[in-house]
Amino acid sequence: MASSTPASPLQVVSRPEWLTARLSLLAEEKALSRARDAVASARRALPVVEITKPYTFHTLSGTPITLAGLFAGRRQLIVYHYMFSPTGSAGCSSCSVVADNFGHLSHINSRDTTLVAISRAPASKIAQFQQRMGWDFPWYSSNESDFNYDFDVTLDGAVKPESYNYMSTEETVERFGTGQELPGISVFLRDGERVFHTWSGYGRQIDMVINTYQYLDLTKLGRQEEDMEVGMFGFTYHDKYE
Repeated sequence: MASSTPASPLQVVSRPEWLTARLSLLAEEKALSRARDAVASARRALPVVEITKPYTFHTLSGTPITLAGLFAGRRQLIVYHYMFSPTGSAGCSSCSVVADNFGHLSHINSRDTTLVAISRAPASKIAQFQQRMGWDFPWYSSNESDFNYDFDVTLDGAVKPESYNYMSTEETVERFGTGQELPGISVFLRDGERVFHTWSGYGRQIDMVINTYQYLDLTKLGRQEEDMEVGMFGFTYHDKYE
């Protein structure tokens, strides 16, 4: 069970004392915002790699589609690598929390950007699970391509050396083993039919797109994961809570 009490005892003070402490924290929050803006700027300044390998995905109705086609005519593409193996009966419960936080995609689309999910499960399994969860975001199967392996979210030493979150093969295998599906985000830019890989992030970098965490971080009890070995273990499918 997650902890239900603050990490430290409550300190009750007067309103003026609270305001003094709040203004001190505000200075730190502003510094964090400036640092975040600087990192975002550096992220945009990264060089790019052209994707020349042909990838074929499938829509949930089984129609083949190229990587360029996933952009839906827009210039940018954000891919959430959703953990759903070909042999699984349902998608990852932690990834379901991320998917629940996608929100209304019209806002992202208005900035010439498409957001999609991609999994290795067959399109028919994805379609069935998506219907159960009540989602309508674009979701594609990469079951018949090397896409997941090439972007290091499916680990299989028989296909390519395992590397997750830019770690060495030795460290990756030690921490995650092999034959694993793992989460991540990859971003692409399109120029006509040419597609460029601009950024990928894994592990804790996914936190930045999980609004559930951002809201909980505002509260006194926080994420309530202090007793968990790995974060997000306390969440499950939204149709499984009491």
